[in-house]
Amino acid sequence: MKVSKDAAAAARRLFNLCMTEQGLDEDKLRTVIKAIADKKPRNYRGILYTFRRLIRLELAKKHVTVESAEELTADTKQAVESKLTTEHGSGLTFEYKVNPALLGGIRIRKGDDVWDGSIKARLDRLASAF
Repeated sequence: MKVSKDAAAAARRLFNLCMTEQGLDEDKLRTVIKAIADKKPRNYRGILYTFRRLIRLELAKKHVTVESAEELTADTKQAVESKLTTEHGSGLTFEYKVNPALLGGIRIRKGDDVWDGSIKARLDRLASAF
């Protein structure tokens, strides 16, 4: 969907109003979305489209996916969670997946950042070196 510059700017301003020090304020989000839906300002579909994209990106920043070749032990999960919470603050949500294709090690994805310590990634780097 093509969004005008005015609609994108309006969505960013509204999104910034919904942000607090702790993150997104759900009550403010509901109020803003309801106001846009009720009043239907010019380019309201573009505003809502951009607003949704900004919310999705913000929520992805706080979601961590941990992939491993085998199921992680409770101690390992606790160590990963405490390390990431120390580095990136509280409020993170964790999802654990088993991916046998990794062969060993773990891959951690937080938003757009990926830390890949898997054996598969090391073998791929070694293969590309030749």
